[in-house]
Amino acid sequence: MPEFPRISKRIGAIAESATLKVDAKAKALQAAGRPVISYAAGEPDFATPAHIVEAAAIAVRDPKNHRYTPAIGLPELREAIAAKTKADSGTNVTAAQVVVTNGGKQAVYQAFATLVDPGDEVLMPTPFWTTYPEAIALAGGIPVQVFAGADQNYKVTVAQLEAARTPRSKVLLFVSPSNPTGSVYTREETEAIGRWAYENGMWVITDEIYQNLTYDGVKAVSITEAVPELIDRTILVNGVAKSYAMTGWRLGWMAGPLDAMKAAGNLQSHLTSNVSNISQKAALAALTGPQDEVLAMRDSFDRRRKLAVAELNKIPSWNAPMPQGAFYVYSDVTGLLGREWGGKQINTSLELCDYILDAAEVALVPGEAFGPSGYVRLSYALGDAPLLEGIQRLQKLFS
Repeated sequence: MPEFPRISKRIGAIAESATLKVDAKAKALQAAGRPVISYAAGEPDFATPAHIVEAAAIAVRDPKNHRYTPAIGLPELREAIAAKTKADSGTNVTAAQVVVTNGGKQAVYQAFATLVDPGDEVLMPTPFWTTYPEAIALAGGIPVQVFAGADQNYKVTVAQLEAARTPRSKVLLFVSPSNPTGSVYTREETEAIGRWAYENGMWVITDEIYQNLTYDGVKAVSITEAVPELIDRTILVNGVAKSYAMTGWRLGWMAGPLDAMKAAGNLQSHLTSNVSNISQKAALAALTGPQDEVLAMRDSFDRRRKLAVAELNKIPSWNAPMPQGAFYVYSDVTGLLGREWGGKQINTSLELCDYILDAAEVALVPGEAFGPSGYVRLSYALGDAPLLEGIQRLQKLFS
């Protein structure tokens, strides 16, 4: 009788989300009574705005929302998403070009599954969000890291992308603002990269989940706004999780060419069918209702961003560039490595984060989760008091 592996090789090769793993460890320590301050999860600490919650409460009581609805999303929500895409991404799409998904993460997975065949290469600017390489690999693709360090403000150049391109390069991943770095490409940088992708016949998957969280008057310019010719070969991924404090509502979407969205919709019809109607009604209220609370949350993030960077850069050998978007600070800590801390030699950012958690009870995500070692990610989407206290623990630890 043949022996088969208990778990498929494809699924067995998937790594657990590093950010969720660190956050789970921090929460377990907190539950055990440890005063751990966690900067791990990319999750706003605010409550979902009340008018959104009320829209969901009304939807719960309507029996028509207790039934199946179109797998690709409620028509009225897809219309609202098309309007947002025009307003914020400068790109015209119809409701028929939108697929509503169970969070932005599902949209990312489906985008790669729709475009990538086994052996296709995806050029992946690095540092990257932990899910990207796993979603690419699940589609049979090959993630190709293109690294840009703090000296480039974590933004890749056309020259770097061209050096990484091969005849098997089919898709460019473009993320601005970036998770984990918070970097935002300028219009000129975005246009140059978009023009290069278009001239080389590449598809683009652009994750715009943080597009409304930018600071200092900076605008996150969509690659399809900068290079309209790319619209026929671009899938835009977005959602309500970050801007509207709706991470638990699991509502994202993808928008793109009709043939790609038809294929993605077919996949979703077998994968999940429709997203919860209650979440869809809540998202509709988010997109079409008042935006004042969203702007207030952004102002709070902006204040915390400035505080975090100023205080982190007081730590000797700690380099924290000022991010222009999202709610993360991605610090270069190579100056702290190769030295003895807590009685032992520490050579990697993974070892450094373990030491920090044990010695200062502060949870950070190491650079190994996002690319090369030597970096750490800190989310400032938590209250002002714990944000400052945790960094002060770091200042004391490395003084």
